[in-house]
Amino acid sequence: MPERIATIASRSGLHARPAALFAEAAGDVGVEVTIAMQGEPADEALDASSILSLMTLGAAKGDVVVLRAEGEGADAALDSLVKLLETDLDAE
Repeated sequence: MPERIATIASRSGLHARPAALFAEAAGDVGVEVTIAMQGEPADEALDASSILSLMTLGAAKGDVVVLRAEGEGADAALDSLVKLLETDLDAE
């Protein structure tokens, strides 16, 4: 299963607007994507397209997360989502 590491760049972390934008993007990529804090077991990963899951994750600016996806297009989906997480979405 492909996975990527990303560092949260948004000033507010994955909360409010950044969480909504990321959840929408994760839901639009066409594959199921999970997210977890780095070091957490893969079976505890949360649905990346769920705003509630992202808020529960509690990722702050500078935290490192692991994204995983499976299926056709997973690598491209993960690449685009990493780029989004590593952008300060509060500044846009």
